[in-house]
Amino acid sequence: MSRPYTIVVRLEFIYIAGFFRGWIKMPYKSLAEAIAKLEAERRPYAVATVVRVSGSSLGKPGFKMVVDDRGEIVYGTLGGVCPEGPIISIALECIREEEPRLVKVHLESTEEAVKGMATSGSRDEIFVETFCGGTMEIFVDPITPARRLFIIGQGGKDDVEEALVRFGKILGFEVWVIDPMPMLEAEPDKLISDIDFDLSKLDIGPRDCVVVLTKGERDVKVLEAISDKTPIYLGLMASRKRALRNLELLRERGVPEEFIARISTPAGIDIGAKMPAEIALSIMAEAVARIRGVPVARKAETAAQPQTTQEARTSISLRGLSCDVPAATLKDKG
Repeated sequence: MSRPYTIVVRLEFIYIAGFFRGWIKMPYKSLAEAIAKLEAERRPYAVATVVRVSGSSLGKPGFKMVVDDRGEIVYGTLGGVCPEGPIISIALECIREEEPRLVKVHLESTEEAVKGMATSGSRDEIFVETFCGGTMEIFVDPITPARRLFIIGQGGKDDVEEALVRFGKILGFEVWVIDPMPMLEAEPDKLISDIDFDLSKLDIGPRDCVVVLTKGERDVKVLEAISDKTPIYLGLMASRKRALRNLELLRERGVPEEFIARISTPAGIDIGAKMPAEIALSIMAEAVARIRGVPVARKAETAAQPQTTQEARTSISLRGLSCDVPAATLKDKG
């Protein structure tokens, strides 16, 4: 008879210990301090807030917990390890997906928890084995720093560069331009015009995008300088012939194949772009697609679509003139 009681006591001890752990080991004394530090370091994080409680739970409405991008609790508590463990996983998912979620955490007996897991089809319902018997609704809100768009130019007037700055700002990027002789009407968030600037010093993160517009002369040198970076999108504007030659030269210089495979060149998706603004639009469309995980037809991969039987036509040329006659019509008359 005493065995179940002993288990209950142990579980409650762990639960209460987890509650106090949140306040003893936190590296920051206040929510504002924790957020300010993460913001200064440009690190994504999530704030989990208890919004409603029913039944028994140490966590109460208003309890908050801050989880960083490494899955560490840097501030606060939700009332103990029972809700906090699964919420850390949810927080990391929210940071990755950049979407908030309202989650229900059911603190139930083993039997009820197993039954709930078997019958619930929602990813926003979590069943934790404990004797609390309560339910907590927790709102998990991811906070991510603005993505940065690094545009590396060659100098002089460049209408594609100009359009990229404008599109980048419209889409919410923090736009950086690295160009030794910029001639821009649009104002980037950060402009680096030092002729001898060391590109390897750029703090390019895995959420950032890079577009190289160096037009051949400095392509390989620029790409080699940032070859230890892992931007989510890296585009090089070049002709197909120059793009292939650049990739060959990078391999000859020993640049890792993993980095080379990440380069999209010619940059942009195939929308038939001709004008500078259209080219910039195709590049930004590809960058957004990469961020959202949507497959698109890249310029370098676009192949001519085979014609169907209905689309087949017989072309008759005479002194430079062309008269397209449907093949089916000729067959009928033949």
